[in-house]
Amino acid sequence: MCKILVVDDEESVRAAVIRRLTREGYTLEEAENEDDAAEKIRNSVRAHDVVVTDMVMNTEQAGVEVLKAALARDIFSEVIVLTAYGNVANAVECMKMGAFDYVEKNIPGVDVYDLLSLKVDQALQRRRSSVVTIRRAEHILEGIREAPKP
Repeated sequence: MCKILVVDDEESVRAAVIRRLTREGYTLEEAENEDDAAEKIRNSVRAHDVVVTDMVMNTEQAGVEVLKAALARDIFSEVIVLTAYGNVANAVECMKMGAFDYVEKNIPGVDVYDLLSLKVDQALQRRRSSVVTIRRAEHILEGIREAPKP
């Protein structure tokens, strides 16, 4: 079962994202700002598979702080950054830091919740693939360590 954290300071946006992703069958946790998110990320028994976070909350870099917290906990957590105030510099910064994607909330003619649902599914597929690759590498390394020495 996957674990998704939704972070947004606007309760109506957070609720809409949660409603949509719940309809898709996901189990969700929510946080109302970057501090709440960082605490939930740190104290979670198991790392979140996907974190969907707003960019601008208490500060203009709040989404970056959530991204850092998620990746510090588990480098394979996939983070999708949402913003109502998209700009290229923020998008590039987030992607360089390891965000899975950067999505604007207000794209004309696009249902952002459909798009977000698609992005979450893609992020989960990438995470699964990464985990399988790591397990395969661990298995190979164990075989090398256990092989008899000539």
